[in-house]
Amino acid sequence: QVQLVESGGGLVQAGGSLRLSCAASGRTFSNYDLGWFRQAPGKEREFVAAISASGGRIYYAESVKGRFTISRDNAEKTVPLQMNDLKPDDTAVYYCAADQAVYNSASRYYTSPTRYDYWGQGTQVTVSS
Repeated sequence: QVQLVESGGGLVQAGGSLRLSCAASGRTFSNYDLGWFRQAPGKEREFVAAISASGGRIYYAESVKGRFTISRDNAEKTVPLQMNDLKPDDTAVYYCAADQAVYNSASRYYTSPTRYDYWGQGTQVTVSS
């Protein structure tokens, strides 16, 4: 199985930036699809960004397009999420998720939180206005 640990959360003013990182263990990290999700108080967990095992397929929620960038480093087993131009609505606990690669271009395989088997504990991101 895979263990995931998020880091990089914190307090930031609106318009600022944060770089989250998901560090993963496991021999087969390169064979896993990775996603970032977030959950704000009183709301369900929502999709933020995802990247396929190959790195060739990347998906973003409409609310973060143009502001967030997901990537992966298979050698270091990390999945950074660069977040720019942060807004108060971005305030949430951010979770990293992983599951065995599906090698499919359909977005539904990457954007649904129910698909992923492995989750980190989350890191808090708070954006003040």
